[in-house]
Amino acid sequence: MKTAVITDLHANREAVSAVFEHAAAQGVHSHALLGDFVGYGADPAWVVDRVREQVRAGAIAVLGNHDEAVVRGAASNMRPEPRHVVDWTRGQLDASQLDFLASLPLHHERGDQLFVHANAWEPAAWAYVHGRDEAARSLAATAQRITFCGHMHEPQLYHVAATGKVATFVPTPAVAIPLLAQRRWLVIPGSAGQPRDGDPAACYAIYDDEAGTLTFWRVPYDHEAAAAKMRAARLPLRLAERLAHGV
Repeated sequence: MKTAVITDLHANREAVSAVFEHAAAQGVHSHALLGDFVGYGADPAWVVDRVREQVRAGAIAVLGNHDEAVVRGAASNMRPEPRHVVDWTRGQLDASQLDFLASLPLHHERGDQLFVHANAWEPAAWAYVHGRDEAARSLAATAQRITFCGHMHEPQLYHVAATGKVATFVPTPAVAIPLLAQRRWLVIPGSAGQPRDGDPAACYAIYDDEAGTLTFWRVPYDHEAAAAKMRAARLPLRLAERLAHGV
């Protein structure tokens, strides 16, 4: 079965549409949606509705920190720009959409796989996997062989061998990577709605559990249209400008 792993959609209708279309063309059978469906972008209601449709069809979906902020209020340490978008977003969603976000779990287990937004050691604290130390900590916190997480907006892949040594590399798009059974893996697909690795193309990954492979993808989309909507909604200008450069 091929599963499209998509995270950090961030209310970007143009990017999400392009990713779903691309995944369908790859013969995807299921979706795992790793949170931050809202925040930054101008189409939160549309994106939440698409996620809700996928869940009704059997998709996995977990809560992200921006989703939690919209439901419960922004954390005290949230920066002013995303805080402004959180407040704006709350006014764009109806009660059923807010209830859907509030109902999302922090993590989901499926066989030897764990799906979570930030990390496995303390999902509700929203700490980032910045490098090998955090990757090792996340992998040590779960018995699952493969952990899929978002939160970091750059695609990355970590693995730990039987010796306990953690290795990392930046994946090449469209190249299938065998996830060797003797290793444990942490997969960060990168952000669909707001990539930050210098490439504006949307990120996601496909895990094929029959072939035992993982493929990272980059999908170009109309980021100018997404940015124009953000400007029209009077969302912070810098957030709109970032889409053109993937930073």
